[in-house]
Amino acid sequence: MKILIIRFSSIGDIVITSPIVRCVREQLNAEVHFLTKEKFQGLVDDNPFISKVHTLQNNLDETIALLKNENYDTIIDLHKNLRTAKIKKAMNATWYSFNKVNIQKWLFVNFKINFLPQEHLVDRYFKGISALNVINDKQGLDYFLPPEFSFDLSSHNLTKGKYIVLSIGGTYTTKRIPNDILLALINRLNKPVVVIGGGEEDSKNATYLEQHSSNKSLTNLCNKLSINESAYLIQNAAKVVSGDTGMMHIAAAYNKPIESIWGNTHPLFGMYPYFPKKTENLSNMHQVDLKCRPCSKLGSSSCPRGHFNCMKLHNVEEIVKNCNSIEGIQ
Repeated sequence: MKILIIRFSSIGDIVITSPIVRCVREQLNAEVHFLTKEKFQGLVDDNPFISKVHTLQNNLDETIALLKNENYDTIIDLHKNLRTAKIKKAMNATWYSFNKVNIQKWLFVNFKINFLPQEHLVDRYFKGISALNVINDKQGLDYFLPPEFSFDLSSHNLTKGKYIVLSIGGTYTTKRIPNDILLALINRLNKPVVVIGGGEEDSKNATYLEQHSSNKSLTNLCNKLSINESAYLIQNAAKVVSGDTGMMHIAAAYNKPIESIWGNTHPLFGMYPYFPKKTENLSNMHQVDLKCRPCSKLGSSSCPRGHFNCMKLHNVEEIVKNCNSIEGIQ
């Protein structure tokens, strides 16, 4: 049996597909291929449950022509948009998808009426492929580093299990933690903190934090690392503090304790840290209860009301207390 799984973007969304990849491969003994954007290929290249990775070409027809040569039996569409619809229509294969609950999301964002299912997106994925008799093994998310990967923590004066990763990145402004909240958090921790993120805006913010922080154990690695290097830092951290970002999901894949700080998006959309076999409190989700929240299902370039209170009113002391309770960090 030969199966194509489709998810174009982005980091967190692709990491969240990993339980489907693993269970399909193991339970159906299938040859699993994965289609994504070229910029995200590295996220799945080293997944041992994937036999071949395809990348989306600029010309969709070219992509379809290449995929047709593979003669797939089944397509699992975990992106579900116009491009994937065109791919499925062109292929002589049985296909499965999932419920994006877009109407429920629209009602929640626009009228704060909540008809969303009380389940993670991973569980909706498994419902979508239930006809394949593939069940969730409850082993959580996967993130695989290349076998030859190496990263020297000591070169940054870091020791395994003795530092906190602070992920400040985010595709949208309203999912990024503001600098004043970050600075208050860093200064109160008085513990080794590593700041990660990517892009010019994150780099500028990290430099500001570095210049104004009183924490002498702050390490700024923002915009200096590959995704795999960031993942390795997360894998070896004591705890991860993050907004609603892809790094949060990589942390969940490594079963790291997470303090997630939410802005205008909401965990009820189903993209919270996934710990299906949680036996301890690995995930603390910090939210500010506002009548205007959520105001977007993905994020925005700015707060529609101008105050950004969904981020600015977070209880920093509560987050600090949870971080300081980690044993073994000096």
